[in-house]
Amino acid sequence: MATTQIKVPDIGADTAEVIEVLIAAGDRVELEQSIIVLESDKASMEVPADFAGIVGAVHVKVGDRLAEGAPIADIKASETAAPAPSVPAPVAETPAPVVEAVAAVIQPPQAAEPAQPRIEAPAVLAAASGTSAEVYAGPAVRRLARDLGVDLSRVSASGARGRVLKEDIEAYVKDALQGGGAPSAAGGSGVPAPQVVDWSKFGEIRTEPMSKIQRLTADNMTRCWLNVPHVTQFDDADVTHLEEYRQMLKAEGSARGIKMTPVAFLLKIITKTLAENPKFNSSLLADGQTIVYRNYCHLGLAVDTPVGLMVPVIRDADKMDIWQLASAVTEMAEKAKGGKLKPNETQGACFTISSLGAMGGRGFTPIVPTPQVGILGVSRTSIQPVWDGSAFVPRKMMPLALSYDHRAVNGGDAGRFLTRLVELLRSADNLW
Repeated sequence: MATTQIKVPDIGADTAEVIEVLIAAGDRVELEQSIIVLESDKASMEVPADFAGIVGAVHVKVGDRLAEGAPIADIKASETAAPAPSVPAPVAETPAPVVEAVAAVIQPPQAAEPAQPRIEAPAVLAAASGTSAEVYAGPAVRRLARDLGVDLSRVSASGARGRVLKEDIEAYVKDALQGGGAPSAAGGSGVPAPQVVDWSKFGEIRTEPMSKIQRLTADNMTRCWLNVPHVTQFDDADVTHLEEYRQMLKAEGSARGIKMTPVAFLLKIITKTLAENPKFNSSLLADGQTIVYRNYCHLGLAVDTPVGLMVPVIRDADKMDIWQLASAVTEMAEKAKGGKLKPNETQGACFTISSLGAMGGRGFTPIVPTPQVGILGVSRTSIQPVWDGSAFVPRKMMPLALSYDHRAVNGGDAGRFLTRLVELLRSADNLW
């Protein structure tokens, strides 16, 4: 049999990282079967086989960065076939960092049938045969199978040329659950499907698909809510002096070309509060019995964008002064809204701030973005009467809501954290 080497086609980028190798020496591959998955700064993509045959040597491994023309594998052709165009099939319409930040889980089917139950628990069904790599499936489907612990070789494929689809995995999991193999409720599983309503019966409607980011955000929020025992603590911070000081800095900020927002002061004060309360700069490991404490402080900042919620990360925020933080806030928000965030600018957050102050409202309960253990929700500052011991005086009060993972943080920890944060916001004269 003739041996042909498959190489990396034009991928639209200088290099891309190998995130999955779908073949091994000795495997049989079919024409156009995906053999590796690459990820660039813009998207994830599958590289298909040019020929059907038996895999010889595999020249790549997960983590390699490949450029156009790099060898992937040797295929011993077993049948004559015209080479298929070596065009990688894109599998993500959003930037890869977004996919990294909010990993895909089961999505309800788009057909008119009732939606299947959403399954969020990892390792729902233990893999038995270990032959999933031989199955024809895309990276999103393989990621979903890994999240659920599904052995793809056991799933009946309904896609073209025997391709396994997400709907196939959903049907497989549904059948397994109905057969008595339901997983533990601790993982957020076994949740009944919501009622399906035909809204057109009641009047005129219109429908539109959610964006990729909106779908991924919805899935991630569901996973976080189902797997984290949430508690939210509330308080109001007197920011009268802080606002006066911020107004004093506006002229200097204008000269520097920096917009001085309240968020920059919040970030600065949170870094100090995290240093004094390290439980909020921790995460639970997957075993559920070990806590990891970080010796760095990267802060996530929730940003409302035209395509959905994005959370850029300001790295080493504790090492920045107030001007650097203010500049970073503006830069990251603009990148998020323009879809220009790089992968490392959406990863590694220790704690997140979600500020709705500019939009109004007196309070809300933010969802903890696990594996972080805390998030601070900030609402609109307003003038409120505050008793000073002899009279009510007008003060600028900022509503705060601290949500936390009660597995890693107890009420005392949260009380100390929020009390200290309020104290620093009230009298923060020497932090800058």
